Amino acid sequence: MGETKPSHPFEVDPRFQDRERQPGLDLLRALAIIVVVIYHAGIMGFPMPGRVHRWGWIGVDLFFVLSGYLIGGQILSPLARNQGINLGRFFARRALRIMPAYFMILAIYIFLPSWREYPEMYPWWKFLFSVQNIGLHGGTAFSHAWSLAVEDQFYLALPFTLLFVNRWPRGAVIMPCLIFVGGILLRAFLAYQTPAAVSGVAFRGYQAWIYYPTWTRLDPLVFGVALAATEKFRPEWWDRLTNRGIWLWLPALGLIVFALWLGEGEYLTFAAVIWQFPLLAIGMAALLVCAQSDRLPLRRVRIPGTAFIASIAYSAYLVQKLVIHAVAKFCLAHDIALTSTFALVGVELCVYVVAAILFLAVERPFLQLRHRLAPRR
Repeated sequence: MGETKPSHPFEVDPRFQDRERQPGLDLLRALAIIVVVIYHAGIMGFPMPGRVHRWGWIGVDLFFVLSGYLIGGQILSPLARNQGINLGRFFARRALRIMPAYFMILAIYIFLPSWREYPEMYPWWKFLFSVQNIGLHGGTAFSHAWSLAVEDQFYLALPFTLLFVNRWPRGAVIMPCLIFVGGILLRAFLAYQTPAAVSGVAFRGYQAWIYYPTWTRLDPLVFGVALAATEKFRPEWWDRLTNRGIWLWLPALGLIVFALWLGEGEYLTFAAVIWQFPLLAIGMAALLVCAQSDRLPLRRVRIPGTAFIASIAYSAYLVQKLVIHAVAKFCLAHDIALTSTFALVGVELCVYVVAAILFLAVERPFLQLRHRLAPRR
């Protein structure tokens, strides 16, 4: 998950002080976690009317674009000033940001198996080393942590990649293009290696080798970093791009809708498997540009509640399935229909209440510790 950047080296994290935030980015982050929670609630027994929850998985792609833009920007800032990257500080800050709350929830999954949403769970060491997304199948406990593994692996390699590209300017264009085109070709190859018995791509093989693994999900992260690089190294290009944001939001939404339409149907088609992720990445990246455009209200208008939801988004991401499972058990024990308005609203509110508790009890203290131990220059 990304974070809003302080404007002064001795400024505490904006999550626990009253300072100017970036409303556009807060809105995107809040939308991302809301649709992801709706998606998981829907597939775990709390379906939305018309099954609209089935599209909520795209919130992860929005998170990836945001994360690539924000974290990539942090790494690229010193390079744009002809300074070096302090790798120790970068990795220390990422560890203090991600690991405390993650290990807290992982401990619950390991030592309190009755709390899990599914009895089966992949080996704990995979989660400990952030490789739980390799060969993963859905329907297992804490499987939603696959996207955190993708980010961990990406950010382990990103600083070294950017240092290399910084010494080879042409690589700034060649590397993203290679990753983008390579991802399309790799998905095509893997899709044709896992054909379904009737038509299209086998869903189980798709999950294990295309949907969850890092090597096929880099498109949105790379687009996010590319936007950050444009902002840092080519500010005049960035200004032109954001000035055109008023013309981008409708095509961006159209591209996202088209990508989702590709996946509609009885079978998992080759076209959807190959093209959905890059199309979503382009659409989400365009939305991020719109959120940073001065010509659109997204950058200026503060919608009440979005900053709060954006702040607890990571905690909500971690606890969502535990809470959804607990609320489902409560509803079944008290004869409350999972499709009722009370249940649908209640499960959403419970996720954010528990997330706020985790944020205040674990995330926030470690963010304050991070500010003291590894302040950003």
